[in-house]
Amino acid sequence: MPRRILRRTQYAWLSRARWIRRLIFWSGAIAVGVIAILFTIGSEYAHEGFRRVIAFSPYAPLLITPAGLVLVVFTTRRFFPGSQGSGIPQTIAALQLTDPQARNSVLSLRIAIGKIGLTLLGLLCGASVGREGPTVQIGASILHAIGVLGRFSRHDAERALIIAGGAAGVAAAFNTPLAGVVFAIEEMSRSLEHRMSGIILTAVIIAGITSLAILGNYTYFGHTTATLDLKSGWFAPLVCGVIGGLLGGIFSRILIALGKGLQGSVGRFLATRPLTAAAVCGILLALLGIASGSTIYGTGYYEAKQILEGHAALPAAYGLMKMGATIISYASGIPGGIFAPALAAGAGLGANLAVLLPTVAGGAVVVLSMVAYFSGVVQAPITAFVIVMEMTDKHDLLIPLMVSAMIASAVSKLVCPTPLYRSLARGFLRKQQAQAKIPE
Repeated sequence: MPRRILRRTQYAWLSRARWIRRLIFWSGAIAVGVIAILFTIGSEYAHEGFRRVIAFSPYAPLLITPAGLVLVVFTTRRFFPGSQGSGIPQTIAALQLTDPQARNSVLSLRIAIGKIGLTLLGLLCGASVGREGPTVQIGASILHAIGVLGRFSRHDAERALIIAGGAAGVAAAFNTPLAGVVFAIEEMSRSLEHRMSGIILTAVIIAGITSLAILGNYTYFGHTTATLDLKSGWFAPLVCGVIGGLLGGIFSRILIALGKGLQGSVGRFLATRPLTAAAVCGILLALLGIASGSTIYGTGYYEAKQILEGHAALPAAYGLMKMGATIISYASGIPGGIFAPALAAGAGLGANLAVLLPTVAGGAVVVLSMVAYFSGVVQAPITAFVIVMEMTDKHDLLIPLMVSAMIASAVSKLVCPTPLYRSLARGFLRKQQAQAKIPE
């Protein structure tokens, strides 16, 4: 090895400044894992609090949900602008923003704090939202702030740390380290540079180890022993893929339309009267909740786990109702993700398809439908089947899950040509550019 290269290598390993930056970065990755865990625990408490309210009176949401959504929207717009919505589109948009002030408007510790508190408040009042998308923005915000503190190079701070933070957020939120890496490659960064890969893998590993050390190696949606015999049930992945992709594409198309702003009187109403619109969405959500037997509120984690494990007592239209509840919650303008609600809606769809496919194990159909609907929503098939496989510990269904995810993504593109998060990110960038052109 030439002396010059040897000296550079020794300098890289012995440099005090570089070790300080490494320690700061590792601390940030641990912080992402710990905060994701606390966010998970807080979500459970929030949802349990709301469940106690509806156990006292199933009609209480008619008052609590509209008032709660109005409070969340007011607080978001007044104190935490930039924290509304899932958080994944904002994180993707931040990768393309070059102005530090614009990037800080969506990735900052203030945004992270607001995202956590307002998502928990939304769950406490019955909104059909998840915490996984917000955790992506939270993780990206933490490592973005770490980049400024550690004086990382511009390239690291502006792209690699943002992607690493988002990936670490997924890994810690779902307790699925592999899914975090795949999500970073497939969804957040279409081209992964070698220099980025080490940072992303390190963040995901540290956040994942933190989650495993504290919570253990649990499966997010429980476990099913159901298997799929491809000789007799080869058509199940095809059916689940087509129907899941179709419904997922419709769901994404609706959310994209809401993100762009609806035309006509409804669109003007949502845009000019946000608090009134939030109250109306709250009433609609409460009415749908009453019609569903109080099953469509929250993340959908409990309902999906019950369906997967085969002892659910849910309405036959639970999947469609959960889909509608998530659309209403998104339309209200509150912070909150769609990962867990989409998986719950997919599980509900699987319960319906299991009746139509009596020769196939019900648990297998549910898992295939979860991955199909989720893949149809996000159009990221690799992320979809890896997340569901890790969350349900169904490695023996790897090939059927891949088939369902790929078919669903292809079918979804026929209904919704532009992927959901990419479209919402572009809309966010257009708004940012329009605001930058407005003279102060």
